[in-house]
Amino acid sequence: MNNKVNVLIVEDHPLFRQGLREYLSQTEIIDSLKEARDGREAMEQIRKNRFDVVVMDISLPDKNGLELVKDIKIFSPKVSVLVLTMHPEDRYALRILKAGASGYLTKSSPPNDVLTAIKKVASGGLFISPSLAEELANHLKKMSDKKSAHEMLTDREFEIMRLLALGNSPVEVAQRLGISQSTVFTHRNHILEKLKLKNTYQLIYYAHSQGLIEKG
Repeated sequence: MNNKVNVLIVEDHPLFRQGLREYLSQTEIIDSLKEARDGREAMEQIRKNRFDVVVMDISLPDKNGLELVKDIKIFSPKVSVLVLTMHPEDRYALRILKAGASGYLTKSSPPNDVLTAIKKVASGGLFISPSLAEELANHLKKMSDKKSAHEMLTDREFEIMRLLALGNSPVEVAQRLGISQSTVFTHRNHILEKLKLKNTYQLIYYAHSQGLIEKG
């Protein structure tokens, strides 16, 4: 790999996006830097340009981060995806890595960690924290044991559960994900069945009690 790296930053918060760009532009490893505010812009940039690393949030206004990671890897398999998000590792990291990401960092990480992670994933490596490495090991160890109920959900079901638990109506969920309302109801019924719940109210309680929904 060339010592210089072409990076795409996908982040909908202008201040954070600009701050990250300014920091990275002052380092010695960056060849080019481009930005995207959402999933649509990210895919447009990826179609037009060659990137080594995509640094992206998973909370974007138009697309679920899990789906965007998958779309990026399908369109450009050689691109390394580094997730940089506010969400703690124990909520999304395993799913994100399974979707094809090469690293996961929280926005509370020191700037040097971001730079180290970019170098690592750009060279084809995997960047995870010691705590996430331990979680991955434990996850593999428990594969033969009974899974937590929500671990049996597909990525789409997990995202619909999250949106419903945040108080969105099925109509709002359908609009957010670009699917039909009947599809949302079908997924919701499957979710309730897998979690052995009776209604959306129990679903909301379950999601919050399991720490699957961010506060604030």
